Amino acid sequence: MLTGENIVQSVAGLLNWVYSQLGISALAGFINPIISSVVMFGFISVFVMFLVWMERKVSAHMQSRIGPNRVGPFGLLQTVADAIKLTTKEDVKPVNRDKIPYYIAPIIAFVATFMGMVVIPFDKGMVVQDLNVGILYIIAITGFTVIAILTAGWSSNNKFALLGGFRSAAQIISYEVPLVLSVVPIIMITGTLSLTGIVEYQEKAGYWFIFPQIVAFLIFITSATAEANRAPFDIPEAESELIGGFHTEYSGVKFAMFFLGEYIAVVVSSAVAVTLFLGGWLPVAFLGFLHLPGFIWFMIKLVSVIYVVMAFRWTFPRLRVDQLMDFGWKVLIPFSILNILVTAAVWLFLYGKGAQ
Repeated sequence: MLTGENIVQSVAGLLNWVYSQLGISALAGFINPIISSVVMFGFISVFVMFLVWMERKVSAHMQSRIGPNRVGPFGLLQTVADAIKLTTKEDVKPVNRDKIPYYIAPIIAFVATFMGMVVIPFDKGMVVQDLNVGILYIIAITGFTVIAILTAGWSSNNKFALLGGFRSAAQIISYEVPLVLSVVPIIMITGTLSLTGIVEYQEKAGYWFIFPQIVAFLIFITSATAEANRAPFDIPEAESELIGGFHTEYSGVKFAMFFLGEYIAVVVSSAVAVTLFLGGWLPVAFLGFLHLPGFIWFMIKLVSVIYVVMAFRWTFPRLRVDQLMDFGWKVLIPFSILNILVTAAVWLFLYGKGAQ
């Protein structure tokens, strides 16, 4: 059966042959990561364009509307038209902006979220870089998003953008705490920070962590949605209060980079949720007879989780700032800590000290 590992080995063999023909085999260790990153960038760009179309269709379905249906079959080319519009749109800039931070902010927002994808295992052996501290890496690298948003708000010389940046800093830092705490029980059980190792543990154990850790899953998805600044947690860009929030003064390609970064953040958080709680590339038990490759199972689960995140946006009203902070500090964090204590107690009772 075709697997991600087989594909990676075949491509690696082809590249090694090309290197040997060109006499640059010594540079393989330098060139391969670049090629992998370019391939990942191409995939994520196309996938995000699909997600923009998907969200419009999801929102239209939930609101009894039609959605995109004019540009291309089923409106599939609508996002291509939007991309052309954004790249050709006039780049309007505030006269009194702080120039260097103003230009750097959207780049950081995009790159920080994209770099989180390089440690996501789509299948066994199908990962750009399998780090043994993959979870810590994702938490660390995606944290740069708050710096980008705060920088964008500060450098725009706009009070609404500045307020949006401050709101985002408070929100992301606050919801980072329950997000990290929700992952702790998984680390306690598996004894590893490697995303591949966590999937392999679920395969060996014969169950997905969503069943014993449903509370952690719900906390993780909620916190990840808040970190991506998506409704009902889109306080930093609340158009009814802040015009457009931190990206009010951005247009054209710069706005597109913020927009793309938000969707990539959704993809990264959903991919981590699939890996930690839904068995990653493992098949669904009662559908194993389909014999689909692991990366196909991963993509099916990924799109399903993203659909749930999109449904959140079109189901719940936006929270007030005080409600947002209260929910994070007074609800999610206490439940996260309680879940850690319960998991530790149950694990100690069932297996004893030091058992894996």
